Amino acid sequence: MAVYVTGDTHGDFSRLGIFAKTMGIRAEERKERDICIVLGDACLNYFCDARDEANKEEVSRLPFDLFCIHGNHEARPETVEGYEQTEWHGGTVYRQKEFPHLFFARDGENYDLAGNKTLVIGGAYSVDKDYRLAYGYRWFPDEQPSEEIKQRVERKLDETGWKTDIVLSHTCPLKYQPAEMFLSGLDQSRVDRTTEMWLDGIEDRLSYGKWYCGHYHVDKQKDRIEFLFQSIRLLG
Repeated sequence: MAVYVTGDTHGDFSRLGIFAKTMGIRAEERKERDICIVLGDACLNYFCDARDEANKEEVSRLPFDLFCIHGNHEARPETVEGYEQTEWHGGTVYRQKEFPHLFFARDGENYDLAGNKTLVIGGAYSVDKDYRLAYGYRWFPDEQPSEEIKQRVERKLDETGWKTDIVLSHTCPLKYQPAEMFLSGLDQSRVDRTTEMWLDGIEDRLSYGKWYCGHYHVDKQKDRIEFLFQSIRLLG
């Protein structure tokens, strides 16, 4: 079993299909299906109606399990009808029984993936919030981690002694923000960076090996932080 990781898909999973075909990945030939992690904004819980169901049916044809981190352009699975909590690779995930190969992470859980203890922290602020509201695109008020979620994450870290092998998040610690990807013409003083500031404090205290994040639509690495968008990597 291999575990891959990639950036935001925004409902378009064509690159994953091309990747699977290129790599010769066939689910029926494996005892355990490979896993592909999407670092937020998979957008499979965007419309919360039949349109999402059709997209999930299409994605379910991919020859690996899809493990999605919460982004900022999608509903939290716990707020969508039909999701149940179940145990998966040592942590709690959300899954709909109609789609047994689609899994959605619960913030603060530590999953065992390819032998790595893997901490998940989703969510981010939408810098395009005003645009989305003005033009009728969906915006989700609970896009950022709440105080309750932050406390749960920190309790989990207390339990593990503030150690993990890998971190999967949507946005990144404040000190690592790729300023070159900021939207031109946007007043940066209006951007809510409380999640990034909180992640900065997490990163300062945490003993970890590698940190993957999406959100910024860039493929780059700085220190142990790797931003992914179109690229697909083996985890770790």
